[in-house]
Amino acid sequence: MKRLPAAALALSVAGCMVGPDYQLPTAPAPAAFKELQGWKPGEPRDDADKGAWWTIYRDPVLDGLEQQVEISNQTVQEYEAQYRNAVALVAEARASLFPTIGLTGAVSRTGGGGSSGSSGLTTTTSSNAGISSTGKTSGPKYSVSSSVSWDLDVWGRVRRQVESDVAGAQVSAADLANAKLSAQATLATDYFDLRAEDALADLLRQTTDAYRRALQITQNQYNAGVSSSADVVTAQAQLQTTEAQLVGVGVQRQQFEHAIAMLTGRAPAELTIAPAPLASEVPVVPPGLPSALLERRPDIAAAERAMQQQNALIGVQVAAYYPDISLSSLGGFAGSPLSQLFTTGNRVWSLGASASETLFSGGARGAAVAAARATYDQSVATYRQTVLTALQQVEDALSNLRILEQQAAAQAVAVASARRAVEVTMNTYLAGTAPYTSVITQQALLLSDQQTALSVQQSRLLASVALIEALGGGWSNAALPDRSKVMESQPWLP
Repeated sequence: MKRLPAAALALSVAGCMVGPDYQLPTAPAPAAFKELQGWKPGEPRDDADKGAWWTIYRDPVLDGLEQQVEISNQTVQEYEAQYRNAVALVAEARASLFPTIGLTGAVSRTGGGGSSGSSGLTTTTSSNAGISSTGKTSGPKYSVSSSVSWDLDVWGRVRRQVESDVAGAQVSAADLANAKLSAQATLATDYFDLRAEDALADLLRQTTDAYRRALQITQNQYNAGVSSSADVVTAQAQLQTTEAQLVGVGVQRQQFEHAIAMLTGRAPAELTIAPAPLASEVPVVPPGLPSALLERRPDIAAAERAMQQQNALIGVQVAAYYPDISLSSLGGFAGSPLSQLFTTGNRVWSLGASASETLFSGGARGAAVAAARATYDQSVATYRQTVLTALQQVEDALSNLRILEQQAAAQAVAVASARRAVEVTMNTYLAGTAPYTSVITQQALLLSDQQTALSVQQSRLLASVALIEALGGGWSNAALPDRSKVMESQPWLP
């Protein structure tokens, strides 16, 4: 009996694996990114930590917040639990490669029909069920036996299932990495939006100070009798409008702060971020070659692993065409009394083998194989679409950065010109050669240009974050757990 498991294991391992072996399909990948033609990023940073990609912005507050995502973000925790579940499914599937071993112990007493001299009832007991009868009883009988049953994986059905589940665990690992990257990028986006609100509030405070000085000038001019009260009223209205706008900035800022708290796994009441300026430098990471995206984005890795997962399931369905082969054995001792149970005369054993095959299923097996192939084809289309989407996102981010860089330069010139226009117009007003409405017009134009410049800088930082996210945030396929890593929690398995 000891030779049976070893022989069966050898047969199972040496058996064939029906179904197609996985081969990576081709994916669209141009030679270079179109939006890089004729444009070189002004501040490339390829020396940053590829894992902690946010350090490229050199903001200690952002660094501290981002580090909380992996620890406390509940969405990330959800995906981490899904990965552990996927690893457990691998171990569960692999268990089918091994025999099932059982141990049974029993004691029983039996009885037959009674005689006329019987004085009452006697009871027959069994370890398996309570049975009562009348009649004579025999002494107890004891038995101890062990059984082994094994469904041999001759055609590779179980091994294909394990292959599918390993790929499924890798999909979960890639989904976990993608969830982290998405949460980190969202946090960085919300953070720069919050800093843009801080910068807007600072701009409006500076503007109200300038308008307050302008109001004082018009009041002095009115007191001197060289201007009308309309100038004073107009200056007051402009100041009060800007002050109201300043108050409204706090609405959006608080919402961004609340969103950041949620992303770090905290209640909004537990997080307060002090105001600070918006970053003036916009770092841009080198995008590399388009083909590198296939190794740098976790969502592409998840789509690729899903293809192998579905490909292996084709083999699982094909194996249903072949007979199931199983082996069984039993060995033990049965007899009485208990003190002589483990003797040669009481030894019992059995060996058996069986094979079963479905001769007719009404086309169910063929339909299952066709469905598995269709699901695999669907996963191939999903993979290629994921690659195309990734290429589009990188191109979008590159074009945004290139165009916004040009707009920022042009807008800086416009702000400088508007500032000079305000100075010139105020001087002509003081000289009495221009109405105060001209000053109001130029001041409003300056504020509008300054707000536009701020919005452009905000958009450039968001585009920088979008590019990093589109490039995978420094992640690579090397971080994806391989087969041995997925199975390392079960080191005793082959």
